[in-house]
Amino acid sequence: MAKMIESAVSRARTSFKNEDILDFSRPENRQSQLAALEKVKSELGQTYPLIINGKQINGESTFASVNPSQPDQVIGHFARATVAQTNEAVQAAATAFESWKHVPAEERAAYLFAAADLLRQRRFEMNAWMIYEVGKSWVEADGDTAEAIDFMEYYAREMLRLAGEQPIVKIEGEDNQLVYIPLGVGAVIPPWNFPAAITIGMTSASFVAGNTVVLKPASTSPRIAWEFVRILEDVALPAGVVNFLTGSGATIGDALIEHPQVRFIAFTGSRDVGLRINELAARPYKGQRWLKRTILEMGGKDAVVVDETADLESAATGIVASAFGFQGQKCSAGSRAIIVASVYDQVLQKVIEKTKKLTVGDVTQPDTYMGPVVDANAFKKITEYVEIGKGEGRLVAGGEHHGPGYFIEPTVIADVDPHARIAQEEIFGPVLAVIKARDFDDALHIANDTEYGLTGALYSHDEKRIERAKEEFHVGNLYFNRKSTGALVGVHPFGGFNMSGTDSKAGGKDYLLLFTQAKAISAKKGPGPQRGVE
Repeated sequence: MAKMIESAVSRARTSFKNEDILDFSRPENRQSQLAALEKVKSELGQTYPLIINGKQINGESTFASVNPSQPDQVIGHFARATVAQTNEAVQAAATAFESWKHVPAEERAAYLFAAADLLRQRRFEMNAWMIYEVGKSWVEADGDTAEAIDFMEYYAREMLRLAGEQPIVKIEGEDNQLVYIPLGVGAVIPPWNFPAAITIGMTSASFVAGNTVVLKPASTSPRIAWEFVRILEDVALPAGVVNFLTGSGATIGDALIEHPQVRFIAFTGSRDVGLRINELAARPYKGQRWLKRTILEMGGKDAVVVDETADLESAATGIVASAFGFQGQKCSAGSRAIIVASVYDQVLQKVIEKTKKLTVGDVTQPDTYMGPVVDANAFKKITEYVEIGKGEGRLVAGGEHHGPGYFIEPTVIADVDPHARIAQEEIFGPVLAVIKARDFDDALHIANDTEYGLTGALYSHDEKRIERAKEEFHVGNLYFNRKSTGALVGVHPFGGFNMSGTDSKAGGKDYLLLFTQAKAISAKKGPGPQRGVE
């Protein structure tokens, strides 16, 4: 451990740098990914236990995670946790917290650096699990893994920064300091759409800050979370610091959120679930000594705005990439294209042409752009929205779906009213609503006329409009002349306003503050007057 800590401190002195995305046109990368796909394929169908206090616990019943490209192919069978096991996991985390909270920040950071190194070694396998379990393309899967590495590298450095001396005003006669201490037990509830990056990011932020965790992954992507838990075991993270709990949110979710020993909940997912978590967490439960903290990221209805000064070719490319990357299953997806009337027809035609060139199919093949949506429920919801959209606008591309997997064509619906359902409700699939605006003023109004406020993009070469958008485009992540997706850790701290969540900024300088609490410590040096009002 001493060598790990020494290495961590040394590494922290180097500047953070985002992990490069792999170039799959290089034969060595392509062959490595193909080999990993074969290896992972040979491991499909196994049964996985819960992990509570470092011990593997088999469930009385299990559920299956399946390949959305081929739903009869089982990725793995996972223990279905009970409420009693949920309580056991929280107690294990609470017990572990009593020692983990005293572990120096340098040691906690060392575990993250070691885990990041191990994930680099297993990068192709992590990619393969995402290709099989959630239907990511090679490029989308590798971007997810790279972001997961980034989170660990970034948060390790940030914890060491927070553990250092904090800048406070000095006065004579007192020694004063400000320290950041951990909160306690956290419930980490990540989504399936970034099953490596967000799972690893929220969990890493939690425990590097000195907290302990009950990790409950989405039931559509538990094997990817298991891969991360294996990495934590292999770097010898102490038992009980991260506990792995799989099962139905309807069965164990409320029990986890309501448990009086749970201090905070970190969640990424739908608006409705996020609101329910916020409501439950706000209630005090018997034996609870604190206000539970919620760190919620709840989605968006993001807009790409194009005015008449824009590079129309670039704008159309950005619209298509924003709308259909990973089948539109990103909270940052540009599901609304808002185009001023004078260039509406031109941009729409370019979007249609580019959309029709996208490949949909087998994501185990390196050149496939789009795979399936994640499961039968998503498939049903999205296809229903496509039918709704046909009645709310003009279908100009896509609209079809096929099996046996959950494949839906990238769908473009034009001439949509800004208040239509497909323009207001988060579909979370490959459906783009194209809206005509009278002018830039109207376009900006339409962009803001939603209950969400996560990401937005403006294609324009008018500097005054760009400056105005900086002030008035009400989103947490605003991009100019580029797509609305693809935030980089450290570069684009990520998180939104309104119904998009609690304004937390993952991958930013203030993120770890959400997992800590500040404590001011003062010591009088000698006799003298006392000052202050509190």
